[in-house]
Amino acid sequence: MKVLIIGSGGREHALAWKSAQDESVTDIFVCPGNAGTALESKVTNISLDKNNFEAVEDFCKQNNIGLVIIGPEQPLVMGMTDYLQSKDIKTFGPSQAAAQLEGSKTFSKDFFVKYKIPTAGYASFNDYDSSKSHLDTIEYPTVVKADGLAAGKGVIICENKEEAIKALESIFMDQAFGEAGSRVVIEEFLEGEEASFIAVVSKDKIIPLATSQDHKAVGEGDVGLNTGGMGAYSPAPIVDERIHQKIIDEVMKPTMDGLISEGSPYLGFLYAGLMIKDGELKVLEFNCRFGDPETQPILLRLQSSLVELCLAAINDDMDSYNIAWTDKHACGVVIAAEGYPESYESNKQVTLQETLDQDMKLFHAGTKLIDNNVVTSGGRVFCATALGDDLKSAQSKAYNLVDSVNFDGAFHRRDIGFKGIK
Repeated sequence: MKVLIIGSGGREHALAWKSAQDESVTDIFVCPGNAGTALESKVTNISLDKNNFEAVEDFCKQNNIGLVIIGPEQPLVMGMTDYLQSKDIKTFGPSQAAAQLEGSKTFSKDFFVKYKIPTAGYASFNDYDSSKSHLDTIEYPTVVKADGLAAGKGVIICENKEEAIKALESIFMDQAFGEAGSRVVIEEFLEGEEASFIAVVSKDKIIPLATSQDHKAVGEGDVGLNTGGMGAYSPAPIVDERIHQKIIDEVMKPTMDGLISEGSPYLGFLYAGLMIKDGELKVLEFNCRFGDPETQPILLRLQSSLVELCLAAINDDMDSYNIAWTDKHACGVVIAAEGYPESYESNKQVTLQETLDQDMKLFHAGTKLIDNNVVTSGGRVFCATALGDDLKSAQSKAYNLVDSVNFDGAFHRRDIGFKGIK
């Protein structure tokens, strides 16, 4: 079988790496991929415009692609799954309608209220003046969110009214998030501990994946600007058996049932970002794809076939799929470019020391090959990921792997995983 993976980040490198372990898979193509995917066995990067659906369709038919896995949110929100499935190409990812759970925060918040899914109080606005007036009616801190897709960076925590006004000015006047900021959601600030709950969903069936916890803030101690994620670990101790069942009953099943009743049943990775406090939970957001960097430690722990899982979901045959995990813990540390999540320089030469430890894997994200040399091409450049008998040993190995990577301006958080260890 031949597999096509859409995307270029660390998530897509992990998806390609894991898919290549399946003996039934002969070739994997990644569009457009990165330096890491280019260096993997069985994997080839292709330079198609991933937003040109007809070009992707032509490639699939010319190369007899048996499965397409769509990694990032943008092509999902644009309707790539609908298009490819209409051409009889097996595609793993939600429909355009279902992907609105991530594509519009207003849509998702309204959906939560309609189907009684626990979430923070909120109000939605499409202009500066009305949103600014709302600031006089709320308590602080508060959260200001760009409504659309902002690569995980459109969430601003504001300690007071002055900071909230600056956030609104940045979104509406400076257009910091472009079209994604044409509408904002102003939301109640929630306290607690965040966790990521990711599952494979097919209509009314669900297979939960291993739990994980992301670290969104750029700085140690969870301070500074929000990012796409600075590291993650799996499993997340805060999601115990009771909380796990509570998430299924109060969040995932109502969402699945709600989408079915709306006429847009879900297919794909469904990711709930949660805030947990005193045994209770609320949904911060939904993502319609695998998280990054959660994908990397989760897939390092997955022992069964990712390709078979995706096909079972597409074929509505998940009852026959048995998922298997290693008991080991995994930790992934993002290595970023100086200046991220704001402006940063690219094309920095990367020096890598080879590691032969089978429990370690360096996933590329913002990299490319120039004359067979790895150079930086993004804000999050690598995710150094490792397995260990417990989280502390996984963390130690991950940081050893971080030390094997060098480029000008590289930085990382030094506290990834400490919440789980504590």
